[in-house]
Amino acid sequence: MNPEHYLDNEEQTVVIVMTSGPSEPHRCATPFYLGAVMASMDVDVHIFFTMEGVRLMQNGVAEDMVAMAGGKLIIDFIRDAKRAGVRLHVCHPALPGYKIEASTDLIPEVDEVNRASELADLVLRSDKTLTF
Repeated sequence: MNPEHYLDNEEQTVVIVMTSGPSEPHRCATPFYLGAVMASMDVDVHIFFTMEGVRLMQNGVAEDMVAMAGGKLIIDFIRDAKRAGVRLHVCHPALPGYKIEASTDLIPEVDEVNRASELADLVLRSDKTLTF
């Protein structure tokens, strides 16, 4: 086995920027699955939802959605990621465009509702940034 394929035991931070939402369900499971895997490897993982991605954090959306026919519900991928330690951030400026109210319409798994400046800060201090 090549040891270079494994983490070097230094703290790492990964930010996943999630812009995909219900119009592209096939893109909506992998970020949570990958985030959970990395978090279980002691990586500090943050998923930041913006654009249509904020809809995944809206009550009632992920509970009825699958990435592929017969697949696991997206809400179950979200909960697996949370159990692994992934932090979920929702972009506050994106909410009004989808008529989502931060105080009443978001699922309880959301950790923070942030401005775009928080996304900028997360990206600048992360070791890796992925987009979906």
